[in-house]
Amino acid sequence: MARPLRLVDEFDGGLGWMEEERIARTSHALVGEDGGVWLVDPVEPSDNLSQRLSGLGEVRGVIQLLDRHARDCALLAARFGVPHHAAFAGAADVPFDVVPVVSWWKWREAALWWPERRVLVCADALGTLGYFRAPGERIGVHPLLRLFPPKRLRAVEPQRILVGHGPGVHDGAAAALAEALRTSRRRLPAALVGRSRRTA
Repeated sequence: MARPLRLVDEFDGGLGWMEEERIARTSHALVGEDGGVWLVDPVEPSDNLSQRLSGLGEVRGVIQLLDRHARDCALLAARFGVPHHAAFAGAADVPFDVVPVVSWWKWREAALWWPERRVLVCADALGTLGYFRAPGERIGVHPLLRLFPPKRLRAVEPQRILVGHGPGVHDGAAAALAEALRTSRRRLPAALVGRSRRTA
């Protein structure tokens, strides 16, 4: 069965599509400065979304940010005849800055930083679904990273944050990121309590 998808995160530099699930996966297409399109952690788009993607420009590559969630990266790279870049392993010749954020056993993850547009793209390190957030948070650090939030993300001040789970943050993003990182440890108990209530 086809997964229900909806359009999210549409802006002049690209768009995203998200599954209608409890732990929904969000995929993105970014339009680089040269007009090429880069798919980031994509799940296969529906027919209507494929038409929207074709209108963005020529797909130049597929970028995988997280080692343990390949999604449909290989499938779509083969379909478009473009490279599949494993950014989590540092193997990424892409027009964005690759920022390593997690390097654990069975969890390697990188983020993309697009300095020209001040766009930050994360896979699992940050999210906006209830699973990630403590009450009152707009964006939250992954529950397993809250004790040791990714320090390298402190170095960026995004105007827009796109995440692998949930819709992005398109206003006040730098402040939301700074607060999420600063209060990550302190809000861990509240995040766990809120998560248990949401999944009960």
